[in-house]
Amino acid sequence: MNTITFKLNGNDVQANAGETIWQVAERSGVSIPHLCWQPEPGYRADGNCRTCMVEIKGERTLAASCVRTPNEGMEINTDSDRALKAQKTVFELLGADQPKKDVAHDSTSKFWHWADQLDISLDKFPTSQKPQLDATHPAMRVNLDACINCNLCVRACREVQVNDVIGVSGRGSNTHIAFDVDDTMGDSTCVACGECVQACPTGALMPTTAVDEMQHFMGTADKVVDSSCPFCGVGCLTSIHVKDNKVLKVEGRNGPANRKRMCVKGRFGMDYTSHPERLTVPLIRKEGVPKVWDDYVSGADWSTHFREASWEEALDFAAGGFNKIYAEHGSDAIGGYGSAKCSNEDGYLVQKFIRTAFKSNHVDHCARLCHSSSVAALMEGISSGAVTLPFTDAEHSDCVIIIGARPTWNHPVASTYIKQGVKNGTRLIIMDPRKQEITRMAEKHLQFKAGTDVALLSAIVYTIIDEKLYDEQYIQANVDGFEELKENIKDFSPEAMESECGIEANEIRETARIYANAKNSMILWGMGITQHVHGTDNARRLIAMAALTGHIGRPGAGLHPLRGQNNVQGTSDMGILPNMLPGYVLFNNEKMVKKFEENWGMELNTTPGLTAVEILQAVNTGQMKGVYIAGENPAMSDPDTQHAREELASLEHLVIQDIFMTETAFHADVILPTTAFLEKTGTFTNTNRQVQLAHKALEPAGDVKEDWRVTMELANRCGQNWNYANNGEVFEEIRSLVPAFAGISYERLEKEHSVTYPCKSVDEPGQPVLFADGFPTENGRAQLKSVSIRPPAEIPDTEFPLILTTGRLLEHWHTGAMTRRATILDAIEPEPTVHMHPTTMDKFGINAGDLVNVSTRRGSIQLIARVDTEFSEDTIFTSFAFPEAPSNMLTNPKLDPSSKIPEFKFCAVRVEKATTQVMAR
Repeated sequence: MNTITFKLNGNDVQANAGETIWQVAERSGVSIPHLCWQPEPGYRADGNCRTCMVEIKGERTLAASCVRTPNEGMEINTDSDRALKAQKTVFELLGADQPKKDVAHDSTSKFWHWADQLDISLDKFPTSQKPQLDATHPAMRVNLDACINCNLCVRACREVQVNDVIGVSGRGSNTHIAFDVDDTMGDSTCVACGECVQACPTGALMPTTAVDEMQHFMGTADKVVDSSCPFCGVGCLTSIHVKDNKVLKVEGRNGPANRKRMCVKGRFGMDYTSHPERLTVPLIRKEGVPKVWDDYVSGADWSTHFREASWEEALDFAAGGFNKIYAEHGSDAIGGYGSAKCSNEDGYLVQKFIRTAFKSNHVDHCARLCHSSSVAALMEGISSGAVTLPFTDAEHSDCVIIIGARPTWNHPVASTYIKQGVKNGTRLIIMDPRKQEITRMAEKHLQFKAGTDVALLSAIVYTIIDEKLYDEQYIQANVDGFEELKENIKDFSPEAMESECGIEANEIRETARIYANAKNSMILWGMGITQHVHGTDNARRLIAMAALTGHIGRPGAGLHPLRGQNNVQGTSDMGILPNMLPGYVLFNNEKMVKKFEENWGMELNTTPGLTAVEILQAVNTGQMKGVYIAGENPAMSDPDTQHAREELASLEHLVIQDIFMTETAFHADVILPTTAFLEKTGTFTNTNRQVQLAHKALEPAGDVKEDWRVTMELANRCGQNWNYANNGEVFEEIRSLVPAFAGISYERLEKEHSVTYPCKSVDEPGQPVLFADGFPTENGRAQLKSVSIRPPAEIPDTEFPLILTTGRLLEHWHTGAMTRRATILDAIEPEPTVHMHPTTMDKFGINAGDLVNVSTRRGSIQLIARVDTEFSEDTIFTSFAFPEAPSNMLTNPKLDPSSKIPEFKFCAVRVEKATTQVMAR
């Protein structure tokens, strides 16, 4: 590396190429005031606040150290009389318009830190007129009386998060920060990521939780705890600021997945933990209170259905019911659900409990409902269900395809890397029946007909083969099934598929060329690909695209199914799957099965079990009698929810382990209250395969226990003899059994914060990019699979003329059990809505804001109509996060034959203006 030597305050120092004076000074232990410069990932220096001025020998004017780079032999003073006077004068000018420190919006801000350091006078210059408070946004307060026009918030919004909401309006003394076209923050297109709040050096932008009604600072936190985010699969590392055992504010930490960035859920959605409906004591169903499928139990008053119990009584009751069923009906009568909201340690013990106490493999979790199609296709194609590279590689890739995903809503921080990549030259192609915010940055958006994914992807694969865009050498060295695929694909030309998928043939061919000819291309996909009866076929075609072109095994080239929940990757790794042990060990792998048997001290059942949906379906046949559900909510997440609730209510024994009275808990025989995410320590694995340690930030509410401890105490009452002292001991057992985790320890995670698996020894860094040297299949080669077009299981007709698709919202996550109880998130998005194209609304005589009945062959719910031009005229959308309008009452339970995933993304529906209001609970 080229270096130069110069003098800094009389001492020789060295600067690396491109380093500024400020950066060298900071590295050398010399502090220089700064406000408009934030030395954080993604920020560039701007040099406009002039607080970092330094004196350079021989130069007439002072220089802004945050943007000026030194030259060989230069002599620089940061604390000369001239430099200090300039720095103080700037602060005095800025301070004249600031609220006094004792009534400041943030008396601990960077401005006040440096004002105190420089001992400035705030009464030296006259003040100007104070702008009015903007309190229109539920999450943030805008007090421009503290704004110094440093433009940090502009760079935070435009360059770091790339949301392009904040700008500068006016000229001269009227220059001010503006949202969109001088809108209020609440009326603007702000997505409440809070990056501007985290960047603001004065307190002009603050979280609502950090200021009182007078906009005065509420005080500093009692403690700041390193943790991570409990929501989506991005796995943002966080700093939790705690005051009086409540979350004061949340800031992003410099983790490999988020680089201090956050989204609205992670920054403003953590207060669900202290919601008054938290379960704080064990509950047992009252005698004589029957279980009815459409029952409702208030989280504020569960005494209508349950009575309080001690932990001893509740655990004995829970275990006794399972022991009775096992003795009378055997292994096939008991099943279990783990949760992707729980830690690796929690999940590992759930599957171990079901497998050892009852010799049952009827254990599953929500991955069955989101990415089981991806896992099925990846396992058969490359013998690994994990992503091949991190989503952060999108900023370095030459071409990124997004299909069946809306990352700006479902993985907002991941989307920042895509947007930054596009600004630096990445070619972005979106394939989705729905347009989205990031469409404006895409080179192409192929808005194909809903349910025709296989046709479109097959036409792309056809083009790659037909135009010889494939990598012949790569195929010869690494791929099997090429000739069979050529035969399978011959009827799928773009010209033949054009009418099928609604995309012109030349657009399909051009897309294939862009993807194949790029130096490094990656594909990101979501549940728009997987939640179909042909979901596995969709993923098979994506794998074929990558394998044919050799776009796999390099930085910026690979396959990444974006995981939905914060630990859905880890929960799958931990073996909460009916056909695999931890580490994706199949039951026909005798060597590895024996390793588990020796560690667990028993012979295991090696017959694959039932999936999540099948477990409840087995209640109808009389097979399934008892179910243990730790953190899941199938009464909201399963398709055809009425049947799911009927099955839950019919169980002989249902044990629920959760933090709230969920819709599933309505049907429980016993409820075991556990710690929320911020009340425990444990490891979580994000969509990038990065294992991260979250620390306990809050003292637990009431008389609750950690999940792993509850599972252990249940297991011991069911004949096991577990004696883990803490969850760290559980993780050590995981390391000993799962080779990919062998090099990861709590001690290492404390030091490094994040380690990517596979990591087989403590002295290796982990492998962010996989399969550079072949695949973990028997012969080391990828296996291409043939597919055919399978239409959706239910096609619109005259009675049900529209297509319904479901998914998440930016503000709400999964079944809403947590985010609907987060004050700010529910204030931003408080009502269940149905998104419709305006032409569709006109056709059915519906206006925005009308209450409408949305019906399928399985049920009907009421929603509020919302205009949405992103959809085509034949499709409507709603979220599954609202218990008062459970969208899965409508969805089709038909399953993909390979992955057993339900078809959430397509069913026939009708919409009618409601004449009476009958909201479901």
